[in-house]
Amino acid sequence: MERVRDVSELPKAHLHLHFTGSMRPATLLELADKYGVRLPEALTEALTGGEPPRLRATDERGWFRFQRLYDAARSCLREPEDIQRLVREAAEEELRDGSGWLEIQVDPTSYAPRLGGLIPALEVILDAVDSARRDTGLGMRVLVAANRMKHPLDARTLARLAVRYADRGVVGFGLSNDERRGMARDFDRAFAIARDGGLLSAPHGGELSGPASVRDCLDDLGADRIGHGVRAAEDPRLLRRLVDRQITCEVCPASNVALGVYEKPEDVPLRTLFEAGVPLALGADDPLLFGSRLAAQYEIARVHHGFSDAELAELARQSVRGSAAPAEVKEKLLAGVDAWLVAPVE
Repeated sequence: MERVRDVSELPKAHLHLHFTGSMRPATLLELADKYGVRLPEALTEALTGGEPPRLRATDERGWFRFQRLYDAARSCLREPEDIQRLVREAAEEELRDGSGWLEIQVDPTSYAPRLGGLIPALEVILDAVDSARRDTGLGMRVLVAANRMKHPLDARTLARLAVRYADRGVVGFGLSNDERRGMARDFDRAFAIARDGGLLSAPHGGELSGPASVRDCLDDLGADRIGHGVRAAEDPRLLRRLVDRQITCEVCPASNVALGVYEKPEDVPLRTLFEAGVPLALGADDPLLFGSRLAAQYEIARVHHGFSDAELAELARQSVRGSAAPAEVKEKLLAGVDAWLVAPVE
């Protein structure tokens, strides 16, 4: 059997990781027990059995089921120490997978009712990130995300808040949840506020909806990055546009399969995007529900798409270049990628 380099030792950046979805399964089970939360049976079975739940979200019923499981997990995060634990453990998992930079995505309104309000919730999250960064050495920042299912005015409030905390570690503004709901242009003002405040624009698009949703993110929201973006592979003209503007797509292969966007890992158009020249940043999305973290996404590229070590190294470089990391952090990570590629295979 041919020896290959360990992808968990490949330096990389992680640009698509949702807050609650980053939780360790054991932590969720402990917190549910602590607070007397009865988790949905499908979620409990998945967490104890080691297999992710079946979450086909390509229809409305499937997406509702996915959201129900996610909301149940989020309901177990009730105290600042729960937030601190989640962030610290997420940082530890990132380091184990070779990540040197993490931009974790969060909608603070989801945690505000239990943490004293919107501003206290974001401050608790940012304090937890600061502590984890100091304790683990991982570069970490926050991307504040609005919810597409809520009113655009709520998104504007979040955008102003995100800008206010740009000097505390907020680097970007996103738009998450079911992209089949709500028009991207309804959120254009929120994204303008964020961009004017120096934040990068990273809305979701091109996963549950087709190429048009990616175009909307570019045209209406001024996207610097696209969360997912895989459906752009269906439109050659759109691919060229992404390449020309060097828009990074945060591709999450395991998530795409788990949610039924593609039937099998090899169906994810990873090589189509890569060979077209679209910058990519592999992401784990919600490891809690999808059962695999960052290094596993690189293994998918290797095993199911035939990526060589040199190509995996280029994927890692693209993730670093697409990040909001300071120049010196990028230089260090890129040098680490080069070192990984020339190191002897043991």
